[in-house]
Amino acid sequence: MKSLVVYYSRSNITKKIAEEIADRINADTEEVIPKVNYQGKIGFARGGKDAMREKIIDLETLKYDPQDYDLVYIGAPIWAGKAANPIISYLKQNEGKFNNVRFFLTAGSSGFESGFKQMEEYSIKPQKTLQLTTKEVKKDDYNLNSFTE
Repeated sequence: MKSLVVYYSRSNITKKIAEEIADRINADTEEVIPKVNYQGKIGFARGGKDAMREKIIDLETLKYDPQDYDLVYIGAPIWAGKAANPIISYLKQNEGKFNNVRFFLTAGSSGFESGFKQMEEYSIKPQKTLQLTTKEVKKDDYNLNSFTE
């Protein structure tokens, strides 16, 4: 099965999980890079505002076409109770191109349910979902076995 792992990560928490998934399943990896700057305190505030509005933003050119893959893993952090808008923008840009998806979200503590629901609205129903808190990721207190099987 040909798989792709797509993710956006502002603070490298989601990136850590994405890279581990890709290594486990020998998948191609696509980092979504927004043309909007979300770094620093101002970027953090801009990200929350854009997420609440579900603002679709421009992204840097992507390397991979999701329709070329049997399964696409899609990961994002939660911002203001929603999936980070760079991933929502990716999903919108690739609407209708997904065969099968699995979603993974990282967050300080909450917002997972609304984030998954939002991602599904822009994509298709996921085969599986995975939610991890920042604390779990930092302490390596998680198991990806059932998510990647």
